[in-house]
Amino acid sequence: MATFVAEHAVIDSRAEIDQDVEIGPFCVIGPHVRIGKGTRLENGVTIMGHVTIGQDNHIYPGVVIGGEPQDISYRGSDTQVVIGDSNSIREGVTINRATEKEDGITAIGSRNFLMGYCHIAHDCKLGDDIIIANGTLLGGHVHVHDHVSISGAVGVHHYATVGKYSFVSGMSRVLHDVPPFMLVDGHPTRPRCINVVALKRKSFSHETIDSLAEAHRLLFRAKVGLAHARDILRDEHATPEVEELLAFLERQQEGKHGRARERRRPA
Repeated sequence: MATFVAEHAVIDSRAEIDQDVEIGPFCVIGPHVRIGKGTRLENGVTIMGHVTIGQDNHIYPGVVIGGEPQDISYRGSDTQVVIGDSNSIREGVTINRATEKEDGITAIGSRNFLMGYCHIAHDCKLGDDIIIANGTLLGGHVHVHDHVSISGAVGVHHYATVGKYSFVSGMSRVLHDVPPFMLVDGHPTRPRCINVVALKRKSFSHETIDSLAEAHRLLFRAKVGLAHARDILRDEHATPEVEELLAFLERQQEGKHGRARERRRPA
């Protein structure tokens, strides 16, 4: 199937557009853009800068991808946005290209659902199968791991990491890393329980769910301390998921302000 370009779309001749791409009216596509086959752009989409978009994505009206990072240190270098396959990017979403502070790439994986008016800031890294609800704002350098759900109107502090299979409740303030497999909420967020709904939907075993529930009890309710909890859990609840949770928390404690990737300055 041939590419379809609606009237009044503006596409630079140097852009690389695969076959079977649909581009709606009043879209603007810059010279350094690559769009994979089967991707559909509704009306009024703007793609600027160095942007690579994979296959079978659906991008809705008013989306802006590849805008300059909102960082006063940025000096106009050719940083990028790289997006995978089969994502749904709803109305008004903004995805900024990276700064020079890391690898120069803002990256979004595949099969993600970004709802209306989300903001994905510079240098963010999103995995696969993520849902982010309306009006949520990710600060610069945020990492979101696979199978995460973030509710609406959430603010995520720069350099925070959101662990896989976690759930962030609506209108929460995420200042610290979110441990994997946990449900968090609050101002700032705290782990309230395990994300049992997602774990059951993804067919985690009863043993794994029970072990994670005990890990939550020890770590976030009894507050026995990471070292003591590790000894108890490794004796009685040694599952790969519990080990992953413990390793995540160890890295978090090594970071600054509860964020593993924001490193402490040497003494």
